[in-house]
Amino acid sequence: MARSVNLAFILGNLTRDPQMRYTPNGTAVASFSVATNRTWLSEGIEQEAVDFHNIVVWNKLAETCNNLLSKGRKVFVRGRIANRTWDDAAGLKHYRTEIVAEEVIFLDAPRGKAENESKQKETQAKETEENESVNVKEENIRERLLGSIVMVIGVALITLF
Repeated sequence: MARSVNLAFILGNLTRDPQMRYTPNGTAVASFSVATNRTWLSEGIEQEAVDFHNIVVWNKLAETCNNLLSKGRKVFVRGRIANRTWDDAAGLKHYRTEIVAEEVIFLDAPRGKAENESKQKETQAKETEENESVNVKEENIRERLLGSIVMVIGVALITLF
């Protein structure tokens, strides 16, 4: 049987602060949007477009993203693509494509203290431990990206042969 791969990599900037909520059984879930830019040449003229990606994070990662991320922050997201459908109260069917993140790496420093003061007060005790983890991840991003790309290519080659 042929294997399949559902893997997404996004490198971009948050378009809004994360929105945090909890499921009825108390599981943390946060969502945010990441913008990515792409350029290409069309008849010798450089064109540019922006794509927006809906990101969903669960559990401890959701709480960390909610506490440390804000609009404009640069992030690397690794996860899987998921499609949801639901019917609203009027009976209309809605569709949404999301990336369910397994890993989020913060690629820039937090904004100025004044901008994040309220979030910092809420999470000051947790930040030291979380920031250490973030710093380790930032130091290893090139190795992780390269390793992930090699893994994807390897899986694709195995699937083809």
